[in-house]
Amino acid sequence: MRVCVVGAGAVGGFIAAGLANAGTDTSVLARGATLSAIRADGLRVESADGTITAKVTASDDAAELGAQDAVILAVKAQSAPAAAASIGPLLRPDSVVLSTLNGVPWWFFEGFGGPCEGRHLDSVDPGGTIASAIPVSQVIGGTVHLSASSSAPGVIHRHSGNGIIIGEPDGTDTPRLASLAAALRAAGLTVTVSASIRADVWYKLWGNLTVGPVSALTGATADQILDDDLVRVFCQSAMLEAREIGARIGCPITETPTDRNLVTRKLGAFRPSMLQDAEAGRDLELDALTGAVREIGAIVGVPTPCVDALHGLTRLAAAVRARR
Repeated sequence: MRVCVVGAGAVGGFIAAGLANAGTDTSVLARGATLSAIRADGLRVESADGTITAKVTASDDAAELGAQDAVILAVKAQSAPAAAASIGPLLRPDSVVLSTLNGVPWWFFEGFGGPCEGRHLDSVDPGGTIASAIPVSQVIGGTVHLSASSSAPGVIHRHSGNGIIIGEPDGTDTPRLASLAAALRAAGLTVTVSASIRADVWYKLWGNLTVGPVSALTGATADQILDDDLVRVFCQSAMLEAREIGARIGCPITETPTDRNLVTRKLGAFRPSMLQDAEAGRDLELDALTGAVREIGAIVGVPTPCVDALHGLTRLAAAVRARR
């Protein structure tokens, strides 16, 4: 299997290094300082288990890398339209694209049924750029459950977890899904193959919906957010809005916000990736999270005052920070 990872940041770099060290023909599509670092020194992954280094083919030109059996789209959601527009040379008609984006992905409502069947979300895919480049027939859905950061180009720190959930959007068990799962398991990932990948994607969004934006807005770690009674109650109210939306679109969640907060507490003084992005002056992965929840809520008739407030405040804080 030939695999190209698009975006060699914390998550993409971790996956690419694991694939390469497992013997998979692995390349990365990267640019700038990340590209230079990978070409010079490879990918370095540091964790409690030690440090591994992997040499991979790297380029900023998809045509140079050529057609792949699988492409792993590991960029942040705000970078997905530009990434999708650049990957054409990586794809054959039978190539698969594993979507690992946080939040609601562009393919979410294609063939899903229910009140949002076929709906295009402007918050997720402005102008339909991603959908035009990557049809849902080539998509394998995914959601990553690991914590990692990047302290320098090509250097990844894995903090905890190594899980990934993947599945065909139509819920079927296919040879291409099995092949990709096998490659990822060989790379050291704990792979769960799901028959309901949309529900898994929505559940992760539900967990990330509030803590990430609040951390970017305040600079607080996850434990500090949950320790503040007023902030915690506000976050739980936003989660109830999203849970009701999930029930209406076919992604029900049986847990309560308190249940989910107990899981978050186990992470301790966790620094969400959105906080890391805010402190580094990078764009925030906001539209695919709070923005998408607001847009879907309007479609299915669920008011989202708490999500609206969180979205607006975090967006404004990022805009002010960018002007400084």
